[in-house]
Amino acid sequence: MNALPASVYTDFQGLAALKHQARQDQAGSLAQVARQFESLFMQMMLKQMRQANLSEGLLESSNTRFYRDMYDQQLALHLSESGGLGIGAMLQRQLGGQVDETSKPISGLDSYRDHPAAVTPSGLHGKKLKSGGAEATVASAPAPAASIDTPEAFVRNLWSSAEQAAAAVGVEPEALLAQAALETGWGQHLIHTADGRSSHNLFNIKADARWQGERVFRETLEYIDGVAVKRREAFRVYDSYQQSFQDYLAFLSGSPRYAEAMQQSGDSAAYFSALQQAGYATDPHYAKKVLRVMGGEEMRQALVPIQGQDNRPI
Repeated sequence: MNALPASVYTDFQGLAALKHQARQDQAGSLAQVARQFESLFMQMMLKQMRQANLSEGLLESSNTRFYRDMYDQQLALHLSESGGLGIGAMLQRQLGGQVDETSKPISGLDSYRDHPAAVTPSGLHGKKLKSGGAEATVASAPAPAASIDTPEAFVRNLWSSAEQAAAAVGVEPEALLAQAALETGWGQHLIHTADGRSSHNLFNIKADARWQGERVFRETLEYIDGVAVKRREAFRVYDSYQQSFQDYLAFLSGSPRYAEAMQQSGDSAAYFSALQQAGYATDPHYAKKVLRVMGGEEMRQALVPIQGQDNRPI
């Protein structure tokens, strides 16, 4: 049975035929269902665009809005049947269907419509784009950051940078990793910029007057006379996790207030206690929390893959 998809959004008979075909032949109806789904998506998109516009003036009424909505729904359906944005084809591929397409280079908006999942910004890197007489060069995209979604991944991806910074401070690498894990929830609660980029700020170092780089404002809890108070503070933004470790070292070594902590770095408990006393953190239990993470089961399990024959991290 090869029933045609609904040609208008009010064609309930066509929709009923499509449902019947889907029950009889799932593979054969997959493309049609995918197009219907894309048309619904485009209807929502058009509706949001309409709502973002200002009123059309005195001629606008409930009747004009009604027919405008009908037009948008019909338009969305026709666009999806004519190729649409490529969402239907992508959905069909993800559900295991075969999409009839020929291999061709990916570039420009037409290719994005036909191959939405395959397009990458690499085709535009270094290209000059013009808009309204202005010209700009698209910069190359940075390499994607390593995925940190478990304590094991957190330790594995940060171990090398932690080891270098720890050697300069005089503490064990797992001590710095425990502090970073406490500050960021094992990397799951890193501060992000307004455009969604990671700040890479593993130690939640604030952007004071000495900081000349990028900063981001976020609410944080500070303990004043033992009472937790919510405040809005500026935090430093780094280009990488390695830069975060490097700035952590510079932040401590460049301030006389942390001199005593640096002198006691051979003892992790004394080191973090001195940091707390010097005002690195206002949480009265900060040192104990870091040590708890350092000696916890999650840290022990995360260190197993990088342990040497003598049961010490390499």
